[in-house]
Amino acid sequence: MKQTPCVLAFDLGASSGRALIGEIVMDESGGPSQLRITEVHRFPNNAIQIGNHLHWDTPLLLQEIKNGILKAFQAGFEPESCAIDTWGVDFGLLDRNGELLGIPYHYRDHQTEGLVEEVSAFIGAERLFRESGLQFMPFNTLYQLYAMKKAGSPKLDLAETLLLTPDLFNYFLTGRKACEFSMATTTQLYDPGVGEWNTSLMEELGLPTSMFLEPVQPGTVIGELTDALCSELGVAKMKVIAVASHDTESAAAAVPASTSSYAYLVSGTWSLLGTAMTSPILDPAAMEYQFSNEGGADGTYHLLKNIMGLWIVQECKRKWEQQGTRHSFGDLVDLAEAAAPFHCLIDPDNLGFMNPDDMPEAIRSYCRETGQHVPLTVGEIIRCILESLALRYRQVLEQAEELTGSLFEGLHMVGGGIQNELLCRFTANALGRPVWTGPVEASAIGNMLVQLETCGHIGDLQDGIELVKSSFPINTYAPESQQEWSEAYARYMQIVKTPVQSKVNANNGK
Repeated sequence: MKQTPCVLAFDLGASSGRALIGEIVMDESGGPSQLRITEVHRFPNNAIQIGNHLHWDTPLLLQEIKNGILKAFQAGFEPESCAIDTWGVDFGLLDRNGELLGIPYHYRDHQTEGLVEEVSAFIGAERLFRESGLQFMPFNTLYQLYAMKKAGSPKLDLAETLLLTPDLFNYFLTGRKACEFSMATTTQLYDPGVGEWNTSLMEELGLPTSMFLEPVQPGTVIGELTDALCSELGVAKMKVIAVASHDTESAAAAVPASTSSYAYLVSGTWSLLGTAMTSPILDPAAMEYQFSNEGGADGTYHLLKNIMGLWIVQECKRKWEQQGTRHSFGDLVDLAEAAAPFHCLIDPDNLGFMNPDDMPEAIRSYCRETGQHVPLTVGEIIRCILESLALRYRQVLEQAEELTGSLFEGLHMVGGGIQNELLCRFTANALGRPVWTGPVEASAIGNMLVQLETCGHIGDLQDGIELVKSSFPINTYAPESQQEWSEAYARYMQIVKTPVQSKVNANNGK
């Protein structure tokens, strides 16, 4: 019996990872009609504090990837290939023997505090944006490397190769080093205007230039599982493919849009709102609005903005559990829905919410400083977060329209965050436009589509989008309560302009 074509996608997020099989279901004529996905493995991804630094548990994540490969075969699947997508910016350094130099830092580590301002003053903010097209975020690879240089880290002297997170895992699986294009564009060290690494900037900052590999495009076959790994797991050989391995770009490849001009929001720990472009937008207005230009699949660029996202909810939940109060995410949504609307609003992207010791207190502190009602109950705090996120999405969508000259009919929301139906409803209300949600597993599905195209099972990514439309439900949220939300937006815009001592909130005295 002929095996149904299938691929294995690893989607690693900031708090969990999963391994999913994607199978092509054929119609009567033998053509692809649906994409069927099966989760074969799920695992937590917890940061670990070692001394003064926050790290990823890279060895454990590698073991979980191996477990996912093994479980796929144990479940009876015979994947033709596998691929990995992850968060951006973070990296591992290899020495001349190909050994990993230490445990990679977590992007929320505090080592980069103050370096955005320092590097901007030294290099010039306008030049930095023009030569990277990237939002100035303290966790960008540039600032992590500069922090290591300032600290006199011997790793930089010993490093022969820098591999961004999915490239690092691909190396562990295949023994081959490669740098994937979409990940390179998250570093702030790649110049999208000229299409190469910005070695002159690296030299001015005192960073080694020789450890950066020439980027390869999504859809490149890196190699096959090593003989040693196949022997260890007792599995057959399969190809390892570099997809658009920044998870945002994998998700963007699965947005089921019907027009060439559309806006999307990838909702999860982070929210990323963007639109596909044929070339980057590097003008001062894009810098002022703090947008990024990231490379995507099929030669696209994506103008997008990082928004703090459901991280704020996750951290509140974690703090309350630490204090002995447990709520499911469903409980939190119910409590928020029961709370009174628009009592207080926050700027979700205030740096005070990046990594505070006590997220609920950081929210209360922000509300005090901006002269608002201070939320005390769980429901009030969660409602404040969700309403504020929805209003922030409107602000960013309108900025994207201004930068691109487009007028978007509505917003496609994809990713795990769309399971929060209250947030989806709030977003439609805030925008005053329809919101279309689905699929949930967008990053893994986009990962699969690039693999399937590379393996010859679909013609191109547009064929893949048609598969998405026929395979996964798309829900529509129509806007309601327009007057109430318009008034809230006007108040939100005033609140976010109020100066707040974000440095104090960010560290809570740390």
